[in-house]
Amino acid sequence: MRDLTGPAQTGRFAAPWTDLGIPARCPDGSMLLVCGDTFDGGGVGGPDWRSPVGLRSSNAAPEALLVDGAVGGSRAVGLVPEGHTGGTTALPSDVFTVGTTMYMHLMRGVIHRTHHTDFWRSDDNGATWHYLCQWPGDLHGGQFQQKTYAVADDGWCYVLSTAFNRETTSGLLLHRVPQHALGDPAAYQPWGYAGGRWAWGNPPTSVTRARRWGEICFRAMGGGYLLSWLNMSPLDIRAQIFALPTSNLFTAPEQTMIVPTVPGRETGNAVASPYGGFVVPGSAFDDLHLTVSQWYGDQDYRVMQYRVNGLTG
Repeated sequence: MRDLTGPAQTGRFAAPWTDLGIPARCPDGSMLLVCGDTFDGGGVGGPDWRSPVGLRSSNAAPEALLVDGAVGGSRAVGLVPEGHTGGTTALPSDVFTVGTTMYMHLMRGVIHRTHHTDFWRSDDNGATWHYLCQWPGDLHGGQFQQKTYAVADDGWCYVLSTAFNRETTSGLLLHRVPQHALGDPAAYQPWGYAGGRWAWGNPPTSVTRARRWGEICFRAMGGGYLLSWLNMSPLDIRAQIFALPTSNLFTAPEQTMIVPTVPGRETGNAVASPYGGFVVPGSAFDDLHLTVSQWYGDQDYRVMQYRVNGLTG
């Protein structure tokens, strides 16, 4: 549909080069796009490295997204302290809203060498963020690094997680946590197979086959659930639609949404060096909007919006 970031779109916020753009509807009705490694200047690696940053669209309708503001005003500021000492960064894996509170999960350390992850909240539409808790990077064999949250209507958030390393084969773990206790690590209950049955409270067991995962996004919508992810082998962005958080993902159909191509041959759903694939709030299964990132050169680094028609549930 459009580029959401780039020199023409977000250069006036000192953020011409950025990625991810995880969209979350703010309590005030606007849309916040939380982005990853962000640079000013001539391209990736330029001056003023920040991560994460928040870009805003005052119109939250999926078909009308347009970045017209930023947390920090004319210069998109880092949302949390991160000095990038020794090449570390703070990459968002999810941002979501429960009631009047927004939550953000970050992966901290040198990219793909996650030291720990941490969790933050905002009560002012993403303008300021307050630390809640953290988890060690090696928890559950590293498979609790990259988290994504589905906010259900039963009082729970359901959490899918993987390792954050595209070269590592990882399972996909499922936890649940009461929405009033999101910042309490002890409140996260694993779903696992033991003693011949699946149950909450068993040690966590992969809910689908192990694979090399890129970004993941888990959402409650349309009376069911959707998982989208960057699949590394073969490279594409896929989705599964299922009825319950505990549905059998080993057998749920995998539907391909975005396929790779080479620069200059992009058309339709063929994208050069795609990643991300985060669901835009307000989407439907049969009218799904995604933020898709791209990076293959110093000035080929952006967040784009794609519209996917025809997914079946």
